[in-house]
Amino acid sequence: MSDPTYDFDIIVIGSGPSGRRAAIQSAKIGKSVLVVEKGHRVGGVSVHTGTIPSKTLRETVLNLSGWREREFYGRSYRVKQVIDTSDLMMRLRKTLDHEVEVLEHQFSRNAVTTICGAGRFIGPHRIEVINADGDRDVYSAAKILIACGTRPYRPDHVPFNATNIFDSDDILNLPKLPRSLTVVGAGVIGVEYATIFSALDVAVTLVDARPSFLDFIDRELIEELTHDLRDRNVGLRLGSAVTAIELSETGRPVTRLADGRNVTADMLLYTAGRVGATDQLDLAAAGLEADTRGRIWVEPKTMQTKVPHIYAAGDVIGFPSLASTSMEQGRVAACHAFGMAPPPPPEFFPYGIYAVPEISTVGMSEEDVRKRDIPYECGIARFRETSRGQIMGLSSGMMKMIFSTRTRRLLGVHIIGEGATELIHIGQAVLNLKGTIDYFIENTFNYPTLAEAYKIAGLDAWNRMVAR
Repeated sequence: MSDPTYDFDIIVIGSGPSGRRAAIQSAKIGKSVLVVEKGHRVGGVSVHTGTIPSKTLRETVLNLSGWREREFYGRSYRVKQVIDTSDLMMRLRKTLDHEVEVLEHQFSRNAVTTICGAGRFIGPHRIEVINADGDRDVYSAAKILIACGTRPYRPDHVPFNATNIFDSDDILNLPKLPRSLTVVGAGVIGVEYATIFSALDVAVTLVDARPSFLDFIDRELIEELTHDLRDRNVGLRLGSAVTAIELSETGRPVTRLADGRNVTADMLLYTAGRVGATDQLDLAAAGLEADTRGRIWVEPKTMQTKVPHIYAAGDVIGFPSLASTSMEQGRVAACHAFGMAPPPPPEFFPYGIYAVPEISTVGMSEEDVRKRDIPYECGIARFRETSRGQIMGLSSGMMKMIFSTRTRRLLGVHIIGEGATELIHIGQAVLNLKGTIDYFIENTFNYPTLAEAYKIAGLDAWNRMVAR
């Protein structure tokens, strides 16, 4: 039964992956739901500036550039000889419209109420919503979920202008394709965009103060990616902090590094971090606070904040900041809020990086295994070794599997190359079911497929284990 004291059973602030999943889960168990979305259309950062746009842009670039066919037809091959931003934006608009329509239909058929406007707390159970016209309305709920996501970190010393110095939101409104690009920040977003533009034959330089990048990924995969980037003439300026970003006399962005080097390009993309979009929520009115990066602490098993009836989920709570895990966090929050016990989450979930080539990983890396002093062996499969890889013209790409030599159990799967984010789910299933190397040796995989790499890598590891 709904509590007549409040307007709704739950108010969800934000309609990204965690917000939409929480709203629909709550509605399916008969609760009244209000979703407050500050944008003009539902979908949140994921649909409008984050996950969906960047992956759509990647796919468009790979198709129009003929990237996947260059092994057969040469590096100069292109499906469309002259590619401009209108080519990229056409597919992007179609994809985003479809995503929004699907989400609107989901909300409609589950009787979820939506309102567009900026929400802020005016009490522990009350939210004020200000719409685009400045009108204000107040709504109350027994439970509240904060799912407002993040926005790009924009330090004051970077002269953003949305003309040739961009953040990861602005880049989607790129006025024209540059001949050269500097990407500051070699995190997931920076690596994705750097490799996407490189596939368009843009001269890219990737800059980061850290001596290495993507440190949570197995080092052998990063070595493969680094080799691929250098082969494509992507410049890597690692281990030296950015001291200044300026515009030259001709208006080109100049990145000055602590080691004395300068990087000049037609355009610059700054991707050194994101912050929680919580500064306008007036969290103090609800008894909450955010850290210096705008993130909110939660109890990880329930998604509860320090105020028990208020929950938070998605990127606003920090790592791992994946759309897939955010969806599950939203569902867990809704279930706990209304007394339902969701099943325990699986021990392992996959991580996908949509670079060119794409990377996906699940389980422990070789570095993790070594830290735990687990006796292990690895098996490697190169995509070019598979018949499917030859058919597709793949000269690169690999799968690495790690097994315990004591229990024979699979410990981790790490893939770089075409289809990595799809292939990883086989490894994820075996990991969560506590499977062993025998699964890969004894089972039959479709032929010819890239999934054969599981058998090749399994046999490679088995041969090494037997030889001991």
